[in-house]
Amino acid sequence: MQKTAIVCVTNDLSTDQRVHKTCMTLQKCGYWVIEYGRLLPESLPLERSYFTLRRKLWFRKGPQFYAEFNIRLFLYLMSAEVDLIFANDLDTLPAAYLAAKLRNKKLIYDTHEYFTETPELVNRPITQTIWKKLENYLFPRLNDILTVNASIAKLYADKYNKTVHVSRNIPPTFAPERLKTRKELDLSENKRILILQGTGINVHRGAEETVLAMQYLENVVLLIVGSGDVIPTLKKMVEQYNLQEKVIFKPKMPFAELRQYTMNSDLGLAIDKDTNLNYHFSLPNKLFDYIHSEIPTLSSGLVELKQIIDQYDIGYYIQNHDPKDIASVVESIFADVNRYNAVKQNTVKAKEELCWEKEEKVLISVISEL
Repeated sequence: MQKTAIVCVTNDLSTDQRVHKTCMTLQKCGYWVIEYGRLLPESLPLERSYFTLRRKLWFRKGPQFYAEFNIRLFLYLMSAEVDLIFANDLDTLPAAYLAAKLRNKKLIYDTHEYFTETPELVNRPITQTIWKKLENYLFPRLNDILTVNASIAKLYADKYNKTVHVSRNIPPTFAPERLKTRKELDLSENKRILILQGTGINVHRGAEETVLAMQYLENVVLLIVGSGDVIPTLKKMVEQYNLQEKVIFKPKMPFAELRQYTMNSDLGLAIDKDTNLNYHFSLPNKLFDYIHSEIPTLSSGLVELKQIIDQYDIGYYIQNHDPKDIASVVESIFADVNRYNAVKQNTVKAKEELCWEKEEKVLISVISEL
């Protein structure tokens, strides 16, 4: 009889490529997969090869949301036919752990970031303390743990004396059947395009300074694709500084559609600030999306980003987040055409080595050893 895996996540499933890849790998390992998340009014439609279950919730954020989500998830896990529970991030772990414990089911925990040091928590000490106590209780009781890079794995391993497997959030090899033209995408055909993409375009990730840098750049367009808490602020800044012709906003979109925009861009931005431990050790999946779209990356040089950019020589760095300095670096990148073309060519080799087909072997190994 085929085994069932329930994959738990607090988002709406539509743009979470890591969890989607997890579900596909579980299918490859012979599981019937159910992906459990939440449904929002703005949620995109889903077309998946596995079963998806999205619940409408009363609350959208705050302690009420996390409590409601975990209660609903726990009740579902207690009644559903399941062999393996796959919990993504600390905000799904209480329900997943308790149900797995009570029903004697296998549990895999995948932490996508250094959760208790995210910017949403570091400035809220009481809330942060609650999550830390929860993690301190649950983490030592886990057996099968994954995370997104070696730095975060070491932090958890040192703190809890646990083996933490590393499976980076690298996309699968993908090329659209036909690459749309810039004209089809309503993009400028004769200007350089910078792209900042993701579902976590939040404060302290360099977006505000990049928008301000557009004041000093000519024949350059900034394309912001995705969602995040700083987007409303960015839109106000664009109006305030009269940058409507230089900054374009696109909402979050399906992976294949997003790839069309990324492949039509000239430079990908990953200039997060070093304001907390989570950002300091982050390895955003947008870096790999830029690599697979064969465009160079402009980075702030955070630890994990720098390691990959230097290894493959696929990008450039800013020295600080002053808008004028960012603009100066961008100008210098496009001025040296030979160097730019060489860096761009290096992404071709990088994407051959950095692909999910190779990276998922870690996940397959963890699943197979259950």
